[in-house]
Amino acid sequence: MPFPVYFLALGVFAMGTSEFMLAGLVPDIAGALGVSPAQAGFLTSAFAVGLVAGAPLMAAVARSWRRRTALLGFLAVFVATHVVGGLTGSFAVLLVTRAVAAVAYAGFLAVALTAAAGLVPPDRTGRALAVLLGGTTLACVAGIPGGALLSAAFGWRAAFWAVALLCVPAVAGVARIPGTPATAKPSGLRKELAELRRPTLAGTLLLGALVNAATFGVFTALAPLAAGIAPVPLVLAIFGAGCFAGVTAAGRLADRWPGQVVAIGGFLLLAGWVVLALVPAALPVLAFTQGALSFAVGSTVIARILRLAAGAPTMAGSYATAALNVGAAAGPVLGAVAAPVRTAVVLIAIAQVVALMCRTASAPSRTSGVSGK
Repeated sequence: MPFPVYFLALGVFAMGTSEFMLAGLVPDIAGALGVSPAQAGFLTSAFAVGLVAGAPLMAAVARSWRRRTALLGFLAVFVATHVVGGLTGSFAVLLVTRAVAAVAYAGFLAVALTAAAGLVPPDRTGRALAVLLGGTTLACVAGIPGGALLSAAFGWRAAFWAVALLCVPAVAGVARIPGTPATAKPSGLRKELAELRRPTLAGTLLLGALVNAATFGVFTALAPLAAGIAPVPLVLAIFGAGCFAGVTAAGRLADRWPGQVVAIGGFLLLAGWVVLALVPAALPVLAFTQGALSFAVGSTVIARILRLAAGAPTMAGSYATAALNVGAAAGPVLGAVAAPVRTAVVLIAIAQVVALMCRTASAPSRTSGVSGK
């Protein structure tokens, strides 16, 4: 695996950690800046909105830039927002920095997905994306407890400085990525956006959003779900270990049997959520399997999106990133309205129908990917 891919993963890890760490910092930030906990919660909302809007917006802005330039630019903006956030005494300024940081993160991930795929042969795309998304899974594990521990020991600002420092080696590594443009001959933006009208691509994007919505809807509710069953840190660690195992395994499987990973993995994922809804005490065991299956299926769908969106070489990564972020933002909201595990059951059941429709639509053209051909 080319070394720069690991530095891209480090950047994703640092940025993802910033996303998740805020959950453990809200009470301290509220007290320090003189706002209510509910108002401090707007920091999470600002980050979520920035993630959803940032991927397509930044990909469109940076589509003619060299990939290395775009990645370094997004990293620089991200670091700057954390430096300002670590210094400011104004809640309004902190709120703006969170939104800007999320836009930079979304732009970085969108470009990083296509950059990682471009650094390896086509038959190793899944492995490259597995390394990249491994940064996200590690951030899931480290973000919340890491932020809480730093806040308890040194104050909430320390978490912001720690994230900024994590980005420094990523900057050094990304600087080694070949300075090739996003595509040798960029096509018109309207033409790339028109790719979204293709039913198979649109369906696969919906599939990715549904899987991620189920994943994060349950992930954000793990603490109350684990209450009285097992220690919360243990359940979080088990879930994170499962996520990392799943995305690692999918890196190899997605290049050879993508259709089987989505079909079989999706069925097992649905079965697992059903069992958890009926037997909540099974959470310590199912936290691992569900984390593994969620990220195995999710990362395989991302690889499929990049292949299907080959006609949108500068925007493909943003399509995948936007789908993931829409799911990550919608899942916790839907889970709060209804029981999170039951919501996951419904979301994955719908995802199974969407996956079947995608396989049916792609079968006549013998397209590789969800169809498994």
